[in-house]
Amino acid sequence: MSDIAAPKRENRPRVTELNVSGHLMTLDTGLFCILQTAAKSVDAASGLPGVRLSVPPGAGGRPDAVTISSFRADGWLSGFGDAALVRVTQGPAQLLVTVYQGPAGEHAAPNLQVLRLLEGAAPSAAQQPAAAAPAAAGQTVMDMVAHIQGRGDVGALLGEWLGERGSKRWIEGFAVSPAHDVPPQDIEYQAVLGRGWLSPWAEGGQFCGSRGMALPVLGLRLRLRGASAQSHECSYSATFTDGTEIGPVAAGEACEAESLAPMEAFQIEIRPRGSAAGAPAKAAARPVAKSAAKPGTKPAAEKPAAPKPATAKPAAPKRGAAKPAGKAGRGR
Repeated sequence: MSDIAAPKRENRPRVTELNVSGHLMTLDTGLFCILQTAAKSVDAASGLPGVRLSVPPGAGGRPDAVTISSFRADGWLSGFGDAALVRVTQGPAQLLVTVYQGPAGEHAAPNLQVLRLLEGAAPSAAQQPAAAAPAAAGQTVMDMVAHIQGRGDVGALLGEWLGERGSKRWIEGFAVSPAHDVPPQDIEYQAVLGRGWLSPWAEGGQFCGSRGMALPVLGLRLRLRGASAQSHECSYSATFTDGTEIGPVAAGEACEAESLAPMEAFQIEIRPRGSAAGAPAKAAARPVAKSAAKPGTKPAAEKPAAPKPATAKPAAPKRGAAKPAGKAGRGR
């Protein structure tokens, strides 16, 4: 018998040529959000088309001045709503935007939107909470300001709701600058921009987010620092455009909806730690307190206890009414 040699299979890796295009984007000093809008079609197997942001290898890239924080852990922008946060500490600097498409370009390249965010700048007159909204009589400074979709800047005091609950109008940015209780430099906050994606920390008085760019804030995170962190505590609540209500949330935790719906209103409360046992419990348990009063019925029992002397007074006239009855009996 003669052995028939089987044809040898080549173990060469299969290489698929992709359509790749690169673009150099020059950015000035500031904070930018690069957002991918909806692509016409996406390949289910490869996930293409996709976009990657990186610092170019040349001197123009200036890696010491550019920081890229992507929405996804792998760094890709490959779906509607995927975004990256780019901070340029000293511009101008270049950013390399690389677009990857499948073979023959059967899937069109996605569109990118570049939004400049207001962050880290010294608060100007337009950014001061006092100038954001007209103050009521006797009030000269607002503790908080928010830029609301379709309305502009609106101010409020700590403990009040800022924004329009149930309006479906999201907040695009906000600033917190307490006029009492704690100094502004002892408070800092972040805006929730995506799942697990937060803006850089902003100090009290600094505007965090955007104005007029239709980029919603999806929640907030806030904490105290310095001496105020030892003497005071804070909590906050928020409502969202899908009807979700979250809070009160403890300091340092992100207040966001599970659906990541845009935030439409929020409330911040700051209290001295000595009064924390009463104040926050009342604020957080107002609905619970009403329901707790029903089964106990102690408050309801105490109120009728006061009228008991009042019911005892009418008892005297009854005795007086009985005396005439006695006299009539004697006359007989």
